[in-house]
Amino acid sequence: MAKNKSKSKDKGGKAAGKPKNKLSRKAYEAELFNLHAELVKLQYWVKEKALRIIVVFEGRDAAGKGGVIKRITERVSPRVFRVVALPTPTEREKTQWYAQRYVPHFPAAGEIVLFDRSWYNRAGVERVMKFCTKKQYKDFLRYTPMFERAMTDAGIQLIKYWFDVSMEEQERRFKSRIDDPRKTWKLSSMDAASFKRWYDYSRARDDMSKGTHTGFAPWHLVQADDKRRARLNCISHLLSQIPYKKLPVEKVTLGKRNMRGKYDDEASLAEYTYIPEQY
Repeated sequence: MAKNKSKSKDKGGKAAGKPKNKLSRKAYEAELFNLHAELVKLQYWVKEKALRIIVVFEGRDAAGKGGVIKRITERVSPRVFRVVALPTPTEREKTQWYAQRYVPHFPAAGEIVLFDRSWYNRAGVERVMKFCTKKQYKDFLRYTPMFERAMTDAGIQLIKYWFDVSMEEQERRFKSRIDDPRKTWKLSSMDAASFKRWYDYSRARDDMSKGTHTGFAPWHLVQADDKRRARLNCISHLLSQIPYKKLPVEKVTLGKRNMRGKYDDEASLAEYTYIPEQY
């Protein structure tokens, strides 16, 4: 991540600056609508040109990576935009070459793969929580640029995002997950550990960036205290990284229904078991 020297940092790593007015839901949804339309254009382009693209989403816990991924994918085809969020490695996977479990998920022609966490786990949680040895960590920093160079030399475009959030906002989001039955699955003992080790994760982020920020695969930092702005900014930036054009799309017309062989649908459906209508 190239650092912006013109901005100082306040407590929690948030870039200091004039606070922006809150983006209204109406304005946010209008901008998101336009970006969704552009993502559809990009989808046609990626398929037409047989592109292979990997987008890596990393960052602090509760920084909003999942929310951005959800907004990117909610209006496009899952056959083109594939999300990969791998669980904890199995005992067998732990004995493999570190990057081996990620490679099978790489894109084929006409695909964009979104990694919700990636091989950079080794530079973050594994380093901080001592799930890997010092040698494994040093080897990772040494070999990852070569690994990513091989990807890009093979024609895969690699785009990497780091989502950052302030101490105060992260704490607020964690607390909101404790009692909300829709969010409890988002909070784990690992999140509690990351909450306590804020500065360890900051150092891990900086060391990771120094070792893996390259011209062919640079890091892009997303300031994510404001979820709505972060989503719009990230999607807009992603679109800017992939040169694409609007392709002519055949307009589909419904025409008239073929009424030959007319069938009594209602009588047929009466034989089925319906779910209870509770609402």
